[in-house]
Order: sequence, then C-alpha cells, then structure tokens
Amino acid sequence: MLRYTFRKILYGLAVLAGIVVVVFFLFNILPGDPARMTQGQRSDVQSLEAVRKEFGLDKPIPVQFAYYINDLSVISIHDNDSVSQAKYNFLKIIPAGKNKVIVLKKPYLRRSYQTKRDVSNILAETVPNTFILAITSMIFATLLGIFLGVISAVNKDTWIDRSANAFAILGISAPSFFAGIIIAWLFGFVLGDFTGLNMSGSLYNYDPFRGEVITWKNLILPMITLGLRPLAIIVQLTRSAMLDVLSQDYIRTARAKGLSNRRIIYKHALKNALNPVITAISGWFASLLAGSFFVEYIFGYNGLGKATVDALELSDFPVVMGSILFVAFIFVIINILVDILYAFIDPRVKLA
Repeated sequence: MLRYTFRKILYGLAVLAGIVVVVFFLFNILPGDPARMTQGQRSDVQSLEAVRKEFGLDKPIPVQFAYYINDLSVISIHDNDSVSQAKYNFLKIIPAGKNKVIVLKKPYLRRSYQTKRDVSNILAETVPNTFILAITSMIFATLLGIFLGVISAVNKDTWIDRSANAFAILGISAPSFFAGIIIAWLFGFVLGDFTGLNMSGSLYNYDPFRGEVITWKNLILPMITLGLRPLAIIVQLTRSAMLDVLSQDYIRTARAKGLSNRRIIYKHALKNALNPVITAISGWFASLLAGSFFVEYIFGYNGLGKATVDALELSDFPVVMGSILFVAFIFVIINILVDILYAFIDPRVKLA
C-alpha cells in the first residue's frame, strides 16, 4: 500500500510540474503589458520600467521562470536579509553562500499587479466561499439525484421515468453559464417577487449597522446552477444501477419472502447500487471548483471563480495563475485520495 501511495504521489507531483510549466509560459506569451494595465495608457516610460522591475518583468523569460519556480518551491534559495524574511516568511535551513540561504517555506504565489496584495491572501478570502458553494451543490445534486434515480428505476417505462430521463438529458446538455443566465433571469427577476431571491449577490454582505452578515438566499441560485450537471449524471447512474440490482436473484428471493417493496428498495437494492454514485461524487467535487468560475461571475458571487475572471479581465496574471494552480492542486489531491480509497475497498487495485 505504501508503495502504491508513493507512486500515486509521484504521478501527482509530475502533473503539477507540467501544469506549472504550461501556465507560466502560456501567460507570458499572451498579448498585453501588465505594467501598462497597472499604470494606465498615459503613463510615462520611467513609471512603466519601475513597475516591470518591481515585478521582475524586465528579465528574460527563462530567468523569470527560474525565479517563479524558486518562489513556488517549498525548499528554495533566497537572500539572507530582513526584506526576504518578511516577504517569504521562511525558516532557514543551511547557508548557501555569502548572502544566500536555503530555506523552508510555503509556496509563494506572488502579488497582484492591481492591488499589490499577496495572491495567497486573495485566495484565503475567496476559496472558503467557493468551497461552501461546491459542497452545497454536491449535497443538493446527491440527495435529489439519488431520489429521482430511485423513483425512475422503480417506475420504469412510465411518465415518471421518462420525465426523469428528459430532465437528466437537459441537465447534461445545458452549459453552466447558459443555465445560470436562465435561472438568474427566471427566478431572480421574473419570479423574484415570489421567490424572494436576487439575480446576483454574494454569501457575505456588508451592512452599515451590523457589519458583515451572511445572506444564505444568495447561495440558492448558484448552488442549483452548479449542481445541475452532477445531478443529471447521478440520476442516470442511480437509475441504471438500481435497474441492474433489482434484476438480481437475491431481490427476487426477498420478494418471495414477502418483504415490503420499500424495505427491498431502500435496505437491499439501494445499498448495493451506490458504488457508481460514490465514484461520480468523488470525481465531480473537484470539477465543481473549476465549474464555479463562470457561475460565480454570472451571479456576482464573491468566490475564487469571480476573482479569477475579474483578474483575467485586468491582465492580473499572478492572481489567475495562482487560482489555476490551486484548483489543479485540489484536483490532484482528490484523485490521489480516491485512488487510495479504491485500493482499500478493492484489493485488486493494489496490483495496478
């Protein structure tokens, strides 16, 4: 098991290394001058050069890449002075020269071109909101998806089954950004007086008398929009698995013994039909973090996705790169955990 886990971790690190290379060079060949975006179109040459020097944009691309890798690395080399200590908050390991030291630190994601704030602080403010949105969307999709899938399987070839299948096909076919626009317009504008929901709004809002308050109703429409696709897939997976289980011999035996239909479905059949659903849930959670980008932007929900899209519009590349690397890291971690979980559940996986 340890060897299997170690190999999976190495694969994950290789994937992250590849993503770092692609992301860095992709954003360094894009048109646009971040320094000019920061200073404005009428800024003088001296101001532009000062900004480029401040963010290291005046150096050749290979040198910039070496500095970027050094910033991201947990073990890296930095100047042994108070300025570097305040910037990186490192723990010294061993000297590496007259004014250099090998240090241990957390990955440094640079600073925003626009706000001059550390990207890690921006992520710390926005990621919790995105996690809340992703978790609630997954709970919504799981509970409703399993329920509809069971109802569809039990009522096979009826109008209930056909309606559930039509809903699942619609949910898979509709892109999240399109579904978000329709849902925001319908439930936040047309039916807003009846639903009491807003077309846009974040989870946390500032009230001049009460300070920062939580507005849970602003979570409902983004949650439904983000959960539509996993909901549709869970409906189909649950229906297919339930139909397969309900045709097994032990289910016929249970019916012959006179057990109630409810007991057979929920105690015997559903328990054995949930394996593919669990697999889908574990794989979809990381996807929801990536899928939240445009959903958050449509609903004005202050999360990682909205912050990334806003930064992309302003060519604030450190924020965009930091967001992409964070989502990639979550993808890798979840995939490793799922693979290890499979190895515990099914011993045959250890031989792969």
